Order: sequence, then structure tokens, then C-alpha cells
Amino acid sequence: MQALGVAKPDIEPRVTGSMEAIAAMISRLLATGNAYEAEGHVLFHVPSWKPYGELSRRGRDAMLAGARVEQAPYKRDPADFVLWKPSAPQQEGWDSPWGRGRPGWHIECSAMIAHHLGETIDIHGGGADLLFPHHENERAQSVCAHAGAPLARYWMHNGFVVMGEDKMSKSLGNILTVRQLLGEAPGEAIRYALLSTHYRKPLVWDGETLPRARRNLDRLYAALQHNGDSLGEAAPDAALLQALEDDLNTPKALRRLSALARQVRDGDAARRPVLQASAAVLGLLQAGPREWFRQGEEGGGPDAATIESLLAERAAARRQGDFARADMIRARLAEDGVIVEDKAGGGSEWRRERRVQHDDG
Repeated sequence: MQALGVAKPDIEPRVTGSMEAIAAMISRLLATGNAYEAEGHVLFHVPSWKPYGELSRRGRDAMLAGARVEQAPYKRDPADFVLWKPSAPQQEGWDSPWGRGRPGWHIECSAMIAHHLGETIDIHGGGADLLFPHHENERAQSVCAHAGAPLARYWMHNGFVVMGEDKMSKSLGNILTVRQLLGEAPGEAIRYALLSTHYRKPLVWDGETLPRARRNLDRLYAALQHNGDSLGEAAPDAALLQALEDDLNTPKALRRLSALARQVRDGDAARRPVLQASAAVLGLLQAGPREWFRQGEEGGGPDAATIESLLAERAAARRQGDFARADMIRARLAEDGVIVEDKAGGGSEWRRERRVQHDDG
């Protein structure tokens, strides 16, 4: 997560350290009449809260079909879900007013949210597969335990990563980990790839996803490097912020970054600090251009010092009108995977070509 530029959480609670808060919330739900005891279990009574199902927009039949609930005889209603269940001697368990047992899946989250963040939070996120029943159940028990206060002001459900025709999942054995991907590209390229699709939509991942993200970052860093190292300070671009305020439209924001980079390459050097400030909002362009373009030197080819020396020799040849010599140096660098781009105002920028090997079959 650090390699991806993800901030460290302020709180990382564990269920095992939250039993007191869990038991307190269950007791409140019993007191409000939204829960009941049955054969050592405590269950939330779904019909006791009429808005149940509104979050996932499911009718009763769809909820019963989609819920991972046990059709136990002690339930008052088939949709009722467990808040506390008894533990067998060989199972982990904790003492409670309802006997030795353990909490249900949903109550854990509601109790930890309330204990650490309060009754109502700003944003509740999670995968689209958690919308029902997990988030629907969380919402029901939290609202009922807190006298109608909403659990979250905004719910954000992200789509799946798709590998070929299949969702990436442990059960299918097609998991790609960040640790594996860091062997192919810097963390910032992985971050860019994840931001390239709207969070609610599926992200199709193939052999070109990371190389494409890295090339796009090359262009942004090249623009940042344009006309020297001094940047100054600026506010983020208003259009980029507007895109993010529109349901976190990161693809639109990335397109705006590309537009800013084009403006810089077209000679509007004043947009360079705006480009950097705007990218920072997305957690991008966090390295210096020189640092970025030196990544991957271990993959072969000339080192940075050699490249800089050859570019200086090429620049001298161009000043002297020896364009054949300048072209020869550029061709030599290209053979070594170094792309040279001449700037409109003079000088040159370079970047390493991202080469991807595809095995036959």
C-alpha cells in the first residue's frame, strides 16, 4: 500500500478487541425490539425495519435468494440474520449475556464503526459484492441501534478486476498481488492503472494495462520536466477537481491531466505547476522527473550519466550544424531503448522505452 501511495490508516481495529462494543450494540437492538433471542442465538428481525432492502434496491424474493442465511427453524422470518451465535467447545468463543459464543459477520463492522468513528460516517466503501447482504445488514442494525441516524452519508461500491472473461478471485486462482506487479512496474504506475477506470465499473486487466499506464506517466513526467526543473506553486486545476467531485470520476480527471501536459508541451510553461498540483490530488507525479526516468535502469541499456553525456554531445552537434552526427546519436540511443524528444524551445528530454515481452502461447 505504501508503494501505491496509499495513506496509512489512523485506526486498524480488530474484532477480537471489540467484543464489549459488539455486545453493547446487540443489547440495544434487543431493547428496541429489532432483535430477539432464540436457541442461544440473537437475531436481527428484518421485518421490524421497513426500509430494509432500499440500499441494494432488492425486493423480498431477491433478498431471500441472494442472502447467505441459514433457513433455521428458530428464525421468526427467513430473512433474519445472526447477531450472536453459540460456539461449540472446540470453537473460539467469548462470554456474553447470551452465553459463550461469537458475533455474526455484520454486527462486527457496525459496532467498530460506531465505537471509533461515531454513529454516522461520511463514506462507507467496499466491493460491489458486499452491497447485499453485508452492507444492507450493517445499515439496518446501525440505524436501528442509533434511533434512526444514518450509518453513512455516501456509499461507494467498486467494481471487480476482470482477468480475461473472469473476475479476479481466489476461488478461480487468478489473483495478481501488488507485490507481484511491483516486479513489473513502479507503484505509481499501478496506481494510475487502478484510477484509469471509474471505481464503479469493472477494470479489465491484461498484459497491456501496466505498460499503458507507465507510458501515460512518462508523458506527464516529460511535461513536468519541460523547460527546466523550477516549478513554483499553483492551485489544482478547477476542471480536474470538478471531475473528482462528480462521483470520483478519475478517468475524466486523468484526461484533464493529459490536456494540461499537452498545454505545457505546446509552450505554456505556466501550466507546469498546475499540472503537478493537479496530479498530486490523485497521488501522481510524486517523484521528480529525473527520478522517474531513472527507474528501470537495471533492465539494461546505458546508465543515466551516459545518456546525459550523449545528449550533450548531440546538442553540440546540432549547434554546429552537424545534423548527421546528431541523428546518429539519436538512433544509437533508440537502439538501446532510449526515446529522445526535442522541445520546441530548444533542448531535449529522454525516457526509456517500456518493452514488454510476450511469450508464445
